[in-house]
Formats: sequence, structure tokens, C-alpha cells
Amino acid sequence: MKKSITPHSETVGLLYGLLGVIAFSGTLPATRIAVTNLDPTFVGLGRALVAALLAAVLLRITKQPIPPRKYWGSLAIVAAGVIVGFPLLSAWAMHELPASHGAIVTGILPLGTAIAGALRAGERPSFGFWVASIFGSAAVVTFAVITGNGTIQFADIALVGAVISAALGYAEGGKLARKLGGWQVICWSLVLTAPILTVPIAFVVLQHGVSASLYAWLGFGYVSVVSMFLGFFAWYHGLAIGGIVRVGQVQLLQPFLTIFFSALLLGEKINLVTMTTAVIVVLSVAIGRKQSIKRPEI
Repeated sequence: MKKSITPHSETVGLLYGLLGVIAFSGTLPATRIAVTNLDPTFVGLGRALVAALLAAVLLRITKQPIPPRKYWGSLAIVAAGVIVGFPLLSAWAMHELPASHGAIVTGILPLGTAIAGALRAGERPSFGFWVASIFGSAAVVTFAVITGNGTIQFADIALVGAVISAALGYAEGGKLARKLGGWQVICWSLVLTAPILTVPIAFVVLQHGVSASLYAWLGFGYVSVVSMFLGFFAWYHGLAIGGIVRVGQVQLLQPFLTIFFSALLLGEKINLVTMTTAVIVVLSVAIGRKQSIKRPEI
């Protein structure tokens, strides 16, 4: 029997989404810390291999059945987006840019998630929602140009690619979580991707080694256990029960939280342009939060 998303389930979904966003807010600063000593490709892909080991143990302990073949395509999209695409591209970008800069550019992720939710999950935001989201995205592009001395840097392009990857992975994972469960989606995606990742990771280790400071390893540990594993338990559950587009807007808090962690952990200076852009992005998405969204029955 199909059911609609109720106001109660939407509220609960938003709370779970908030837990996920808090976990993800430390990702860019922790990645920035990790890539000070470790190769960006190792950080971007190696974190998934660590998370896959944890996922395999959990799936084994709980005796989860292998997902039906009809879901494998969706699992592949999740893997390509949030296990390979976002981690790898963001690690490359964090090798060149401050984490606070990355926080602003990835502030367009709510818009990306909304678009992906419309394309992949059949959710239909109103015209007002799109206007507000596009305005916020325009502010992000302007910020990238100003801080790049009039040009878009390659690292900015990598961050935009990371946003697109994450948005697709979020929307597909949120849709699939309605059928498999939130933590099962990320666990199976990790386990199915692990064999493919071993080859490039082994190559990078042979080329560059893995000698690093304790501080760098702590950053790598965070992105492996929290960003790549535990955070998705709450995030996908929230998207599944509260709606992908609506819960995706909780990410409006992520730029502020990431900027805070960047200042706390990395000592990055937060200037007026950064904070002004963050406020514009948050306000634009907050306005979009009040717009209507039509959802299919689940």
C-alpha cells in the first residue's frame, strides 16, 4: 500500500537530515587536514575502502540479504556519486583551496539535490523554489569569480563536479532508502564498490606511500568513518521519510558549520565576502524552504 509523506514524517526526516549535515560539515576541513601529507587520490578513494570494511562487518552481523538485481543500477549511481565522485573531486579541490572557500561553493548543493530529486524521484518544486535556489547559486558563482581574481579556478570546477556527484548520489540514495533502508543503501554501495577501488588505491600507495602525521591520519579517519559511513545512516533515512527536496534544504546550514570548523581546526580567516555570500546562500535556500513541493506517493 502506498503512503504519502506526512507533516510528522517530514519533521522527523528534517531532524535526521540535520544529524547528517552536522556529520558532513566536517568533511572539507578534515579532508584539507588529510591532504597536507596524504595524496588526494588516496584520501578521496581510500576513505571508501575503510568504510567498506566497516559496512561489510555490519552487513554480516545483521545478516542482510543481498539486494535484488533490480536495485543494482541505483546502487551504482549512489556509488558513483557519493563514494567516488564527491570524495575524489573534493579531495583534489581541498589540495588547492581553503576549506572555507569550498564551503561556499558547495553551498549550491541544496539546489543540486532539488534538481536531482525532481529528475530521479519525481518530486516537483514550485516556480518560487527554483527562483530562490538559482539566485543563491548565482551568488556562489560570483563568489568563486571574486576570490579567484576574476577567473574560475580548476579547483572550483572540481568542487562543482563534486556537488553534481553528491546531488545525484543523495537523490538516488534517498529514493532507494525507501525500499532498502538508509544504512543498507550506503553499506551495500560501499561493499559493491570496494573491489573496483583497490586497484587505483594500491597504485597510489606504491607511487607516493602513506607516510603522514598523526593529524593527517585523524583527518583521514574522520572522512572514512563519519563522512563516508555514519553520516549517511541519518542522511539517507531523513531523505527517505521526509522527502528528498525538502530535507535536502537542511544543507543550508552546512556552509556556516563548515566555515566554523575551518576556523576552529585550520585557523582559516573568515572575511566579509565569505560571510556575506554564506548569508545570501542561506537566505535564498531558506526562502525556497517555504515554497510548495509536490511529491509522488511512496
